[in-house]
Amino acid sequence: MSENLINEDIRVKEVRLVDEDGTQLGVVPTTQAQAMAIERELDLVMIAPQGVPPVCKLMDYGKHRFELSKREKENRKRQKIVVMKEIQLSYSIEERDLEIKARNAMRMLRDGDKVRVSIRFRGRQIVHANLGEKVMLHFADIVKEAGKLERLPKLEGRSMQMFISPIVAKEQPDKKTDD
Repeated sequence: MSENLINEDIRVKEVRLVDEDGTQLGVVPTTQAQAMAIERELDLVMIAPQGVPPVCKLMDYGKHRFELSKREKENRKRQKIVVMKEIQLSYSIEERDLEIKARNAMRMLRDGDKVRVSIRFRGRQIVHANLGEKVMLHFADIVKEAGKLERLPKLEGRSMQMFISPIVAKEQPDKKTDD
């Protein structure tokens, strides 16, 4: 956020003035606008310096900055950072090992993280890419209650990847009954 010029820092000859209610007071000399701000125990704040003449508003600048910082803090609190976790499989993985990895992936998805599932083909294993795709689709089927398939398995070079994103449960309001 760029700092606004306030009170004596405003060094232009005249300004377009807006009062604290948002009412246009017209173009007035800067000295008169500063006198009005002092009279009303407010600050003269330049809100649009690019205007001709620049637009200034009468406001309590300390209160304004406090409300802005409060709003920014609230927005940061609501923000959810999505983390990408990775699970590596093999095209020849045993069923029990696949279930254990699926259980770990479901825990990650319930925590709200995205999961990248990958299989790396080494040497001549690339010939069996279709088996790798079957393993990945089976894996996606196991974790479907905690996550949805965002991208189908895709072969990129010697590795195959797919992405699973968490299923967001919609919060339902508490039902209150009056007896």
